Amino acid sequence: MNGRFLALAGTLGGTVVLWASAFPAIRVGVDGLGVAGLSLARLAVASAALALAAPVLKIRLPRRRDLPLIVLCGATGMAAYQLLLNWGEVHVAAGTASLLVSVAPVFSVILATVLLGEHLTRYTVLGSLVAIAGAAVITLSGDGPVRLSASAVAVLGAALVQGVYHFASKPLLRRYSGREVASYAMWTGTLLLVPLAPETARAVASAAAAATLAAGYLGLLPSALGFVSWGYAVARLPLAASTAALYLVPPVALAVAYVWLGEVPHPAELLGGAISICGVVLIHRRRPVLDRSGSARLPPRHGPDQSPARAAPAPTVGVPAGLPGSMRGQSEV
Repeated sequence: MNGRFLALAGTLGGTVVLWASAFPAIRVGVDGLGVAGLSLARLAVASAALALAAPVLKIRLPRRRDLPLIVLCGATGMAAYQLLLNWGEVHVAAGTASLLVSVAPVFSVILATVLLGEHLTRYTVLGSLVAIAGAAVITLSGDGPVRLSASAVAVLGAALVQGVYHFASKPLLRRYSGREVASYAMWTGTLLLVPLAPETARAVASAAAAATLAAGYLGLLPSALGFVSWGYAVARLPLAASTAALYLVPPVALAVAYVWLGEVPHPAELLGGAISICGVVLIHRRRPVLDRSGSARLPPRHGPDQSPARAAPAPTVGVPAGLPGSMRGQSEV
C-alpha cells in the first residue's frame, strides 16, 4: 500500500466526515437563521467559492440546449433539497436525517424504471423494498404510540428531490465533468432562492455567531470543498472503495451529532437506518446477466454513448448535492 493510495483514501475519508458533519451543522444553523435564511446563505457561500475556483477547476460554459436540465438539477438538488432538509431538521435529529436521506437512490431507481424503462433486477427490487421499509421504521419511530412525523416526511422529501437530481444529472454527465454539473446546479439553485435574500439578510443580522459560522462552514466545506475533494479522490480510486465510503456517512453523522450536539438516537432509528443501508447496498449490487447466447456477463457501468472514463457511477447513498447522480464529485448534504 503506497503513500499515494493512503493520501487518496485520507481525502476520501475526510470528505465523508465533512458530509457527515453537515447534518449537525444544519441543526446549529437553522436554529439561528431559520429554514430560508440557512438555505440561501449556504448556497450563496458555496456558489461564491466555486465561482472563484472555476478557472482552476476548468469549469466551462454550458451549452444552451442543456439549460433546462441544469435548471431542473438546481431546482431539485440544490434549492428544494436545502429547503426540505433544513425544514425537516428543525425537529428531526441530525443523525436521523442522515439515515433518511440515504434512501435517495431508491427514488432514482423508480424514476429510471418509469421514465426510461430501465430493467429492474431482483436485487434492485428487493433493495428498494428493504430501503423503504427501513425509512418507514425511522419515520414512525418515537417514544410512545407509533406516529408519523411531518418533519421526517420533509426529510424524505429531500431524499426524493435528491433522487430526481441524480436522475436528471445523468445526461449532463455524458458531456460535462461531475464538478461542472455540480457547479452549474449550485449556481442555478442559488439564483432560484434569491427572492429569499431580504429574509436571509435580516436573519443573518440578528443571528448568533454560531449560526452564521455554521452557514459559512456548510457552504465552504461540505458543499464546495467536499465535492471537489470527492471528485479528485473518486477519479483515482476503485469504484468499490468510493461506494463503500458513502455507506459510512450516516454512522459518522450519528457519531458527530452525538459529540457535537449530544444527540442520542432512538433504538428504532438505528434499526431502521441499518435496514435502509442494507437495502441501498442491494440496489448497488452487480449481478451477471445472460446475453443472447446464454453466457453470463456483468452489466456495463456506462451507457452505449458513454466511454468508461465518462460513465456515471451508481447513485450515491445520500451525501449533496453538495451533492450527488454521479459519484464523480457531487453530493447533497
